[in-house]
Amino acid sequence: MSDEKSNLHPRNLHRQAYDFDDLIIEVPELKHYVFENKFGAKTINFSISKAVKLLNKALLQKFYHIKDWDIPDANLCPPIPGRADYVHYLADLLAEDLGDIPKNKSVKLIDIGVGANMVYPIIASQSYQWQVLGTDINEASLKNAQKILNANPELSNLVQLKKQTNPNFIFKNIIQVEDKFTLTMCNPPFHKSEEEAIKGNSRKTKNLNKNKTPKVNFNFGGQQSELWCDGGELAFNTKMITESKTFAQQVLWFTCLISKKEHLPKLLENLKKISAIDVKVIDMAQGQKVSRILAWTFISKNERNSWTN
Repeated sequence: MSDEKSNLHPRNLHRQAYDFDDLIIEVPELKHYVFENKFGAKTINFSISKAVKLLNKALLQKFYHIKDWDIPDANLCPPIPGRADYVHYLADLLAEDLGDIPKNKSVKLIDIGVGANMVYPIIASQSYQWQVLGTDINEASLKNAQKILNANPELSNLVQLKKQTNPNFIFKNIIQVEDKFTLTMCNPPFHKSEEEAIKGNSRKTKNLNKNKTPKVNFNFGGQQSELWCDGGELAFNTKMITESKTFAQQVLWFTCLISKKEHLPKLLENLKKISAIDVKVIDMAQGQKVSRILAWTFISKNERNSWTN
């Protein structure tokens, strides 16, 4: 069996099996959670949030040179490889218009819902030297994100944070009249309610711990604004699509993650209604989980060629 995670993006730094010996050098505390599975391979129990957090800390330090990364236990602790895939597919999206992947500050990206973990801005800025504006409605999450920025000067040169003061808006209050952005990205709240989020997490935890009764907690952390909203991802993405029309000439590509394939027809119908010029659905797979990026633009192909110049 190959150690390569071949369904990840070709430029993803995490395609190979985790080298836990190397990662323990980065974060010695991780050794307390590493064990050999029945195949003789080193791993961790991914249902233990502390283990996942330490793994993330080690990955961010080793591959992206991020020091002192930490998040409160209540916040979402995302799997790094999947987050990296989203960024790399956005780079490919730009290359389709520009011929090459731009690797400089000319690319300006908005991360909607940056959270406390800052993972998307870290990967985008350190992989491609893009400028990133991270937005969130949660003051505590932004405070922790700022702590990460303060500890990493190379990040703070490329990443800024801004609070969305009105939870009814996504781009309004964030994009100003004089602004132009190359990309927006968003991993929207997936569930419709706290109850649905708990049920979903229980299923995931049960799969990770077969034959054990799952506890009602979030193995990857997470709180209300990160995990659920009224109407779930369909409602959130519908709102995003509707609002994007107002900023049609200020953003080259709007994008968001879609976890449930059955939401696509409705969202594509909405994009047709607001006269998006070009729409793309980009499939992504991490292990058995399949998701997709929905991307749309109001900018003509000719205008796109010179957007970042």
